[in-house]
Amino acid sequence: MVRFEDVRKAFGTVEVLRGISLEVHRGDVTVLIGRSGSGKSTALRCINGLETINGGRLTVCGRKLHEPGVDLRALRQEVGIVFQSYNLFPHLTAAQNVMLAPRKVKRIGIREARELAREVLAQVGLADKAEAYPEQLSGGQQQRVAIARSLAMHPRLILFDEVTSALDPELTGEVLRVIERLAQGGMTMVLVTHEMGFARSVADQLVFMHQGTVWEAGSGDILRDPQTPELRQFVGNGL
Repeated sequence: MVRFEDVRKAFGTVEVLRGISLEVHRGDVTVLIGRSGSGKSTALRCINGLETINGGRLTVCGRKLHEPGVDLRALRQEVGIVFQSYNLFPHLTAAQNVMLAPRKVKRIGIREARELAREVLAQVGLADKAEAYPEQLSGGQQQRVAIARSLAMHPRLILFDEVTSALDPELTGEVLRVIERLAQGGMTMVLVTHEMGFARSVADQLVFMHQGTVWEAGSGDILRDPQTPELRQFVGNGL
């Protein structure tokens, strides 16, 4: 579903991605780990066109993002993204936040949108919070509404960019359990996270990024038996 081929990305004179090659297969969970500044969030943002690559080839859901004229609006209907900040509209209820994109983008009717919101809020364990406003929800609940909002578009792929980094341990756990259930249901996902235990348990493919490159990759077992000094040090510090 995603193929990076020697992808490069620079901000001014700073090269953040230095020729990364990586594949994400349907139904798999790929987890990107690494120190701050290693390029993992930039790589994630390139997948749905929030950042434009400077070199190489990047194909997502059959769309060639390295070619001019790619339809980003259509791409983003297939590729959802959940950020660290929840970005919920404070004047809308949880259900209204979820309903907004399907109504605006897919032009579905209000009755269908309301039923869809009910279904996806139940999927993230918030069926009883549909009429609550963001200020009435905990951080973990708000993040789960953000996940439900992404699910409402029926994406083929969901990206998670450090979605628990602003949460305390208890709230982190409730969000990670939702992501685990999505993984068990076969959702294709790419995650950037600092939660090493979670990364090891959920990843079909774990990618350690270092200095803008894919430094080491494999199953979650690479955290138990790192093959490079850089990953060994990272794991030692992280655990």
